[in-house]
Amino acid sequence: MLKRKIENILMDWKKQTSKKCLVVDGARQVGKTFAIKQFGETYYDELFYINFKETPSAMDSFTGDLDVNTLIFNFKLQNKNVSLFPGKTLIFLDEIQECEQALTSLKFWTIDGRYDVIASGSMLGIDYKRASSYPVGYIETQMMYGLDFEEFLWSQGIDESMISRVKEYYDNKKVVPDAIHNKFMSMFRLYAAIGGMPEVVWNFVQTNDMAVVDKIQKELLQGYLFDIAHYASAEDKIKAEKCYLSIARQLLDKDNPKFQYKEVEKGGRAQKYLTSIDWLMRANIIALSYSVTDVCYDLTDYVVDSNFRAYASDMSFVIAMRDYSIKQEIIQNSFKGNTKGGIYECVAADILNKRGYKLFFYRNETTKRELDFIIQKNGNVVPIEIKSGNTRAKSLNNIIDKREEISIAYKFVDGNVGLENKVLTLPLYMLMFV
Repeated sequence: MLKRKIENILMDWKKQTSKKCLVVDGARQVGKTFAIKQFGETYYDELFYINFKETPSAMDSFTGDLDVNTLIFNFKLQNKNVSLFPGKTLIFLDEIQECEQALTSLKFWTIDGRYDVIASGSMLGIDYKRASSYPVGYIETQMMYGLDFEEFLWSQGIDESMISRVKEYYDNKKVVPDAIHNKFMSMFRLYAAIGGMPEVVWNFVQTNDMAVVDKIQKELLQGYLFDIAHYASAEDKIKAEKCYLSIARQLLDKDNPKFQYKEVEKGGRAQKYLTSIDWLMRANIIALSYSVTDVCYDLTDYVVDSNFRAYASDMSFVIAMRDYSIKQEIIQNSFKGNTKGGIYECVAADILNKRGYKLFFYRNETTKRELDFIIQKNGNVVPIEIKSGNTRAKSLNNIIDKREEISIAYKFVDGNVGLENKVLTLPLYMLMFV
């Protein structure tokens, strides 16, 4: 069983005296259903579970009035063995995107206030037609992703005390002892090869077999392609699939990982594919990092909408788009060509995205100065460079020398801790502490 951070979030929600319905959003197969069901079975006397995709007949309970008394009556009518006691029963409405009326009903569950209700779905951001049904103001939303790097470490037997010890080196800007450093770098590379999809991680824990990992990664990738075919409009489905399958090529095979439509198909143009990119983003299948024209707060004022980088929502899918041999290259640190830098940049995007950061980057084609990532925190911009070795970050140093308002910049490397002026050099695994 994999330990997930969502349990603490669900517990905090449960403790609220006056709570809204909780909607757990996220791509398919990231562990939403398992985590919520486990939470309900552990912390409530009763779990009342409806999966609208698995049991379409459950939609019948929502075909009439949507007041809570009517809905409870309908639930009991269709399920003779349930008690549905207020405060003791968790009502879990899974795959709620399949039932528009159930989504609308969340407003009335919140207003009534007697029952704890959690809803979950994997395509909640893509259906524009249902916008009027979305109960804005009456729900609390929580994004869920595949395992982040820290959760992955837990799965590999690295406990919280060891992670806390490493964080002390991060906080104090101290060099990490070689034995600990080498262990965490090997875990970072393992995460790069496996990713954070729960089924992939769990099977690796059980088998320690990369062939099994590869098989499941590719099955999950195919499942995402089926979802694109099922949920995307007829106009977008083929284009969205082509855009998605080009991601590894966009990120790993070019010096400039900017998303280019010509990599999707010869002669490709934004006019043809832009709506497909938007669809993939709304479906939580990709995350975008936008180019900015200046490195100062607020970065959103300097965004170039047409210039972006597209990252898969989890490393599993980037790796699944490549040949099996890439796993060996990553784990043994025996990369060929420039792939190593692209892989580490993808892992950095994975970790930062799962920590809730909006991602930006900077690239000046004239001066050739470039920052891999820029994030915003507490009203400040924080430049981040990712290095596959431990070379100097000329662009990073040049930019921060001219920006007094930038108090710290990070250079994450395949190396140890160091500090020079305002540039803090850190091992790549310390991205989990940013």
